[in-house]
Amino acid sequence: MAASFFAGVFAMAVNLYIPPESEIHAVPGIEIGIAEAGIRKADRKDLTVFQLAPGTLVAGVFTQNRFRAAPVQVCESHLMAEPEIRALVVNTGNANAGTGDSGLQASQDTCKALASLLGLNSQQILPFSTGVILEPLPVDRLIAALPQAIASSKADNWFEAAHAIMTTDTLPKIVSRRMELGGKTVTITGISKGAGMIRPNMATMLGYLGTDAGIGPALLKDMTRAIANRSFNRITVDGDTSTNDSFIIMATGQSGLNIDSSKDPHFAALFDALADAAAELARKIVRDAEGATKFMTIQVEQAKDTDEALKVAYAVAQSPLVKTAFYASDPNLGRILAAIGYAGIADLEVSSVNLWLGDVLVASNGQRHPQYQEEDGQRVMKEAEITVRIALGRGDVAETVYTCDFSHEYVSINADYRS
Repeated sequence: MAASFFAGVFAMAVNLYIPPESEIHAVPGIEIGIAEAGIRKADRKDLTVFQLAPGTLVAGVFTQNRFRAAPVQVCESHLMAEPEIRALVVNTGNANAGTGDSGLQASQDTCKALASLLGLNSQQILPFSTGVILEPLPVDRLIAALPQAIASSKADNWFEAAHAIMTTDTLPKIVSRRMELGGKTVTITGISKGAGMIRPNMATMLGYLGTDAGIGPALLKDMTRAIANRSFNRITVDGDTSTNDSFIIMATGQSGLNIDSSKDPHFAALFDALADAAAELARKIVRDAEGATKFMTIQVEQAKDTDEALKVAYAVAQSPLVKTAFYASDPNLGRILAAIGYAGIADLEVSSVNLWLGDVLVASNGQRHPQYQEEDGQRVMKEAEITVRIALGRGDVAETVYTCDFSHEYVSINADYRS
């Protein structure tokens, strides 16, 4: 599927922007190869290999699910050993989760095979899998396709890689930008996948963000965690936390800009640019969520602390009753108040709560606003992008979570996923 097919358009899903080829920049120090391994389906590009130039630093954040998939466990082990990571290998179609010791061996064998082909140590490889859980990974097919992936490696393969890591996604998710910092041109390009089974920590997704800025190892770890919290840990589709979630930042240092401390004068600009790119990738996951017809922003303000703000935001964002009402464009907005009430704030004064739907004040002082008219709520509910704003009247902390509606299609996709 060529980039020019989508070039610079908002395509399908809910206003998901796909940049044209001219806006997708290769990251110096990163080459990407793609192959058809037949992991789950024939004639499907389902294997991706990132090759990283010497000196590249890598940091990652992974799922908190106790059934962490075998590749997640291997990634964590390899990153803790702190070798110089030189390659990533990603397969779709099979999650290699719930596969026990044989699954761990499959991930390790994948790393050994790729390391042998590239002249590296196996600990310099990070493996990733996504797809069906509880099924053995056809590792022989994966390994057999590695030479094909390596042979196809090139710097401008980001768009093709965005397709190759998809599962139930309908569209590729990619961001790319350039900026001037310290007299250097810095490139940031990233891809992600995810459409269902989405809920932090982290959303069921794979996310890869590359930059040619140089970032110190300790700082990169801290930045990756903070960026995940500002992006992939602020989205939800269905409240399910996957077994394979992974978010990786690769910093090649080839721009000539090097930042080792948060006190560096260019740190804030670089952090914000990386965080904005990750947040855009995260929002694209929600825009392309399984069966989604509405993109919803849940803003909670006047909370006492971050924890209670997120409790309220996620209670609303994950309520099946709220999500189905939005799908039907039914302003049954008492469901939102109910979700706020069961979010877990024991001392919440409901008489202090105000609720807006878009620009419409629906509830004030914990009850229906005297001027609220249902036709006003109906008008907002029919829009493709909707903001729900909740003021708790308890403090000055604000948080935002992104979600979508539940449609008939969500059920169909997940009922038929393995067929």
